[in-house]
Amino acid sequence: MAKVETLRGPIDTSALGRVLIHEHVFLMDTEYTYNYRPDFFEDATIQQAANRLNALKAAGIDTIIDLTVLGLGRHIPSLINVAARTTLNIIVSTGAYTFDAVPAPFQFYGPGLLKHTTEDPMVAHFVKDITEGAAGTGIKAGELKCAIDQPGLTPGVERVMRAVAKAHMQTGAPITVHTAPPQHTGLLAQQVLADEGVDLADVIIGHCGDSSDIDYLMKIADRGSILGMDRFGVEFAITMEQRVATIVELIKRGYVGQLALSHDCCAWSDFFPQVEDYHVAMPNHHYLHIHNDVIPALLEAGVTQGDLDTMFIGNPRRHFEGAAKRFEQ
Repeated sequence: MAKVETLRGPIDTSALGRVLIHEHVFLMDTEYTYNYRPDFFEDATIQQAANRLNALKAAGIDTIIDLTVLGLGRHIPSLINVAARTTLNIIVSTGAYTFDAVPAPFQFYGPGLLKHTTEDPMVAHFVKDITEGAAGTGIKAGELKCAIDQPGLTPGVERVMRAVAKAHMQTGAPITVHTAPPQHTGLLAQQVLADEGVDLADVIIGHCGDSSDIDYLMKIADRGSILGMDRFGVEFAITMEQRVATIVELIKRGYVGQLALSHDCCAWSDFFPQVEDYHVAMPNHHYLHIHNDVIPALLEAGVTQGDLDTMFIGNPRRHFEGAAKRFEQ
């Protein structure tokens, strides 16, 4: 058994329960929000988020991994306020979300740059979030995140990814990677992380659910990583029925031990003029879609309750326990 950091402090992995492995509470461009979206700072925004998380808890989910990092508008004080109003466990993350350049505060600061250092300062930044806490709050991150999308392994993307890998090697915090399945960037991420010494069993390759390419998904799984089938409700990429059929096929081929489900949705975002516009534009992209629609479809397709328990309980728990065990060694 291991400990996992949450917004309310560390818990045993046995207390994780059923987990959604890729969610957000708030998504925003922080500069834009501070200047143009005063509704974010209203108590109603916090309460609305808590209400949605409480409904998720009532539906049987005990924990979410909030993968909001630099580049996506992580705002720890608001997350703390939400956590005080829900019994759902929220694991926060550190890292950086970029498809190209590194975050601006690090662009000129690091090995071989204008402000030369022997080690990339992002590594210490991520490690501090994990070991001491983020933004002076004492809230410790329990997950690391990076991204590699359609542009591929740009210098900035590679720098962030290697910094995340190094932070993992120092702390044992497991990793999630945002990927672009059509470009098979999950394989590139695995290559870079493995080069840095990461055990790929400690990695979730995100957004694998956007693909029905079984051969590609098997290649990722065969290297040990968990496949994030984590965009249920995002139906402009692939339908729910296609996502379900892919999971069913992977289970038939013996990969249930490397599948985890989620939505990649949020309670509030400034990506739309009003929060309601988001839910109108993407009506199934909400925290209860898996409970209301996906699980019944999986059961109807022959997936067993034991398979569901593996995907929602066993695999997320192993994601944290395996990394902690290897780190202790």
